[in-house]
Amino acid sequence: MTNHRIALIPGDGIGVEVLPPAQQVLDTVGRRHGIGFSYTSYDWSCERYLREGAMMPEDGLDQLREADAILLGAVGYPGVPDHVSLWGLLIPIRRGFRQYINLRPIRVFEGVESPLRTAVPGQVDFVVVRENVEGEYSEIGGRLNRGTPEELAVQEAVFTRAGVTRVVDYAFRLAARRRGRLTSATKSNGIIHTMPFWDELVAECGAAHPDVSWDQEHIDALAAKFVLDPTRFDVVVGSNLFGDILSDLAAAVAGSIGIAPSANLNPGREFPSMFEPVHGSAPDIAGRGIANPLGAIWSAALMLDHLGHPEAARNVTDAIATVLAKSDVRTGDLGGAATTAEFTDRLLQLL
Repeated sequence: MTNHRIALIPGDGIGVEVLPPAQQVLDTVGRRHGIGFSYTSYDWSCERYLREGAMMPEDGLDQLREADAILLGAVGYPGVPDHVSLWGLLIPIRRGFRQYINLRPIRVFEGVESPLRTAVPGQVDFVVVRENVEGEYSEIGGRLNRGTPEELAVQEAVFTRAGVTRVVDYAFRLAARRRGRLTSATKSNGIIHTMPFWDELVAECGAAHPDVSWDQEHIDALAAKFVLDPTRFDVVVGSNLFGDILSDLAAAVAGSIGIAPSANLNPGREFPSMFEPVHGSAPDIAGRGIANPLGAIWSAALMLDHLGHPEAARNVTDAIATVLAKSDVRTGDLGGAATTAEFTDRLLQLL
């Protein structure tokens, strides 16, 4: 039997409600495939911040370092500014563990109605690859003359040849394994330095991958095409900011952000990768037992694939597709009245 050490960070709000279903799914599919999991849970959260003044302890990364993967629920809660929760937990993990790929698969499942009439099951199935550790989300900058009429804020974007090339190359290799099409998000008609640099490196990688057809779209036009014709896309690669915006838009196209997963990957495996649903902590429904667990469960499937168990991962995504296509059990975000536990039980039966 293969055994994996999984670090759990339930976090805030519905994060603590959706991780247990993901664990149940992992344990169930693991028994079938001879995979064992041991879990260590960490109470790193906004509640901890309010209690101790930090989202996680100073040696947090050292505590996580020996894990094979990290499964995170959600972070953020009223009373703690978002930039505090994000920069106090998620970003230090992503950057400290060089998780430079953020992977966001997008799929319209049978049984889930997209808000777009043209987004039908079987035709919308693409992946957004987001650069995850530099770009527009750098720490370089500052504010001057606070509270005065002359107050200013400066934020520097950082694009390195190594950082852009590795994420673009990853996206091209992913496209080669899928349908062989890649779209690069840019804005080189308005951002004069970083985006032309990005475009040049995409062209260099494209020349090294003649088996993949590729094009580039300005981010504003690309956002419109996500809505007007989402079926045209296979792999979309973008900078930290552009990938962030596009992946949330794409999740809405798929019918519910409640089912959307993500992976923060360290492809070289020098450090653990982190997997998390993208729905956030949803404080308006936290504690009511009605959160959709599919985002966390699909994230767990991405984790299985990363850990070298693609068949087990397919079992999980097949079960997700089946419960949506062949049952009427739905949580509230999908138009139903099922609790988190009821939905999870139905999925486990199918699994």
